Amino acid sequence: MSGPRCPQCAQPCVSPRLLPCLHSLCEPCLRRLGPPEGPPGAARPVLCPVCDAELSLPAGGVGQLPPDCLAGSRGRAAAGCDLCADGAAAGRCLTCGLRLCRFCCRAHRRQKKTASHAVTELENTKDCSQARKPLLCPSHPTEELQLFCEQCDQPVCRDCVLGRHRQHPCDFTGNVIHRHGDTLRELLKSSQQHMDTLEDVLSQVDEMGSAVRSRAEAVATEICLFARGYVKAIEEHRDRLLKQLEYLKVQKENLLHLQKAQLQQLLLDMRTGVEFTEHLLMSGSDVEILVTKGMVSSRLTKLNSIAYSTHPSVDDRIQFSPHERAGQCCGYEVFGAILNKVVDPARCTLHGEDLHSARQNQLSSFTLLCKDTTGERMGRGGEAVWVTITHKDKMDCAVKPTVCDNGDGTYCISYNPEEPGLYAVCVCVKGQHVQGSPFTLLVKHKFREHQGVFHCCTFCSSGGQKAARCACGGTMPGGYQGCGHGHKGHPGCHHWSCCGQVKESSECLCGPPSDTSQRSLLRTVAL
Repeated sequence: MSGPRCPQCAQPCVSPRLLPCLHSLCEPCLRRLGPPEGPPGAARPVLCPVCDAELSLPAGGVGQLPPDCLAGSRGRAAAGCDLCADGAAAGRCLTCGLRLCRFCCRAHRRQKKTASHAVTELENTKDCSQARKPLLCPSHPTEELQLFCEQCDQPVCRDCVLGRHRQHPCDFTGNVIHRHGDTLRELLKSSQQHMDTLEDVLSQVDEMGSAVRSRAEAVATEICLFARGYVKAIEEHRDRLLKQLEYLKVQKENLLHLQKAQLQQLLLDMRTGVEFTEHLLMSGSDVEILVTKGMVSSRLTKLNSIAYSTHPSVDDRIQFSPHERAGQCCGYEVFGAILNKVVDPARCTLHGEDLHSARQNQLSSFTLLCKDTTGERMGRGGEAVWVTITHKDKMDCAVKPTVCDNGDGTYCISYNPEEPGLYAVCVCVKGQHVQGSPFTLLVKHKFREHQGVFHCCTFCSSGGQKAARCACGGTMPGGYQGCGHGHKGHPGCHHWSCCGQVKESSECLCGPPSDTSQRSLLRTVAL
């Protein structure tokens, strides 16, 4: 009779045990996995030989892994008879635990030594599982696992309940199987939904791969049609474009292949977990489900938490522009290029009057011109532009700039500084400084309307004498009457201000200015 074989050594399984990835290996192979070194009681990392998943063996070693109780029932339609090894098992002796075919069942009942044995029929795989030999406690080999410790989350025997699990809440396996089975069914349902999503995404990836190849072929056809107008020069230009196109196609396909491989591996892991859980719930006994419940739950939970993209990682946008200038080829100017310009931050330039100086509380702006690696203007927007404006003396003082994409390769950067002083300005494209960045920006104080008292006119007919009386009848501060040179005057005849500017106001009511006072004014202005 041939039994299940270990996927590692291809020999009949000897004491098969379950790994956290739900693959089953025989105990001798498990003991040979991974490095033997390590401190006593520490978990040992190993690689599953089936799926290459990185796992950790329990601190207690291989013996702490749950046994694979269903290893013998997976992969075959029916078990064979334990006596004749010819017929399929149709019943089981509950006394001696043997699987029997129909002929041996009848013989078992007729024999004198076994006539008193209870033989039950195996109607389905579930009944077969229930009728298997009872699982015995590893701590008390003569006792059957009939109870379940809720605190330790493991099946136990009666002696365990009287010993280490005395104060723990325990119940019979038949009473708790429904609750724990429902938990596994919910996880199974979630995993099945993920499998459907993964299959849909893989279908989209395959379709996108076909779209990329179809689009690449279409662009290749356009390139070939365009190249027919020239002889040698255009043929060489065509080959150059095709090589560039092939490079872009390979790049996109490589990204799609990588995503596909990752999704396929995740789907394979999901399918393994789902198939194992389905078989466990359909064919496993109550105790068998509870024995593996913790590991199955952990595996399905881990698989369900893995993040994956539900869309292809690339698109099929590959464009060819037949009117784009492509430079010289064999002495001829050629046209046609694949639009794959890449911005070069080192060639991007900054322009504008407000680039290095600005005024406090006034909106200012400058322009960023993006260029490619050849120094040509990009001609289109969409680049990642990052701008910071930070005060050099006040680290907590920064200006929040606004970047406006004009869509033609230029970007308008506007800002409104609230504090005067020197600022450090950084302008980056795709994380790299542009030409001239970083640079210093000087923010000057804002224009303020003069709030002081203006000097009275000094070019009237009196020549600025203190004793002169102004015809307007005004009185200056300090008790002086009329126009006095250097005294602070009153509004009304202000032609000269303390700001050094000639004000446009009404004519002085003191009379026309004298030549002496006019020359005095000119000297004052010159000073």
